Amino acid sequence: MPPASVEALVVGRWGPELEEDEVPIQILCEAAERLTGLKAMFVGEQAGIDQWYDAHVEELLAAYPRLETLRVRGGMGDSTGLRHPLTHTSLRHLAIESGALSRDTAVAIAESDLPALEHLELWLGDELYDGPTIADLAPILPGARWPRLRYRGLRNTELADEIAVAVATAPVVARLETLDLSLGTLSDTGAEALLTGQPLTHLHRLDLRHHFLSPAAQPRLIGELPGIVDVSDGQGDDAPHRYTAGNRL
Repeated sequence: MPPASVEALVVGRWGPELEEDEVPIQILCEAAERLTGLKAMFVGEQAGIDQWYDAHVEELLAAYPRLETLRVRGGMGDSTGLRHPLTHTSLRHLAIESGALSRDTAVAIAESDLPALEHLELWLGDELYDGPTIADLAPILPGARWPRLRYRGLRNTELADEIAVAVATAPVVARLETLDLSLGTLSDTGAEALLTGQPLTHLHRLDLRHHFLSPAAQPRLIGELPGIVDVSDGQGDDAPHRYTAGNRL
């Protein structure tokens, strides 16, 4: 197959036995002049979300200005390799599956210039690793920087209730097709905010899988948002410990 005909690549996790100058990221960046048709890349497909390897997000997007989809798994802390705001005119789909997204990464994304972005999916993870606060996420929530956004995912987070309260009035929700708050610790507090905030009936999907909703809240959500909301994998509102679910996947 000619390199120029390759449209998608999946890169598995590499181990510590590789020297720094042998990691696949450098090889990929050097191959960019031959992989001219590349549109999609998944980095760390075999990794767990708690891996600390450097995914070199900034370098990859700089090397591939026509890339449309980038998904990274295992971006713990600053190991996403995303420490500065991005500028990329072609990127439509950005997803970072992290067990503990750093505050700096969230702030960098919030300040990024991505005019083609349609899908933004962040797994925030454990707050113990200097993760973003709801204040850090505030610039992301309105969505004004990305007018084409149709999917908003803030997943695998202990901030699920605070995020639900914030998005209940966020302007971007009116033009979303999917709002994804799954894999987190959503409780009745977040559900009440979603139900009493702006209308959500235009959504194609409201994903709340893995939650801590009460038996009363779940049928209420289903009744008011029939065919839209997913409240599967409930953990019970009386669970002694609330936890995110990303590390089980």
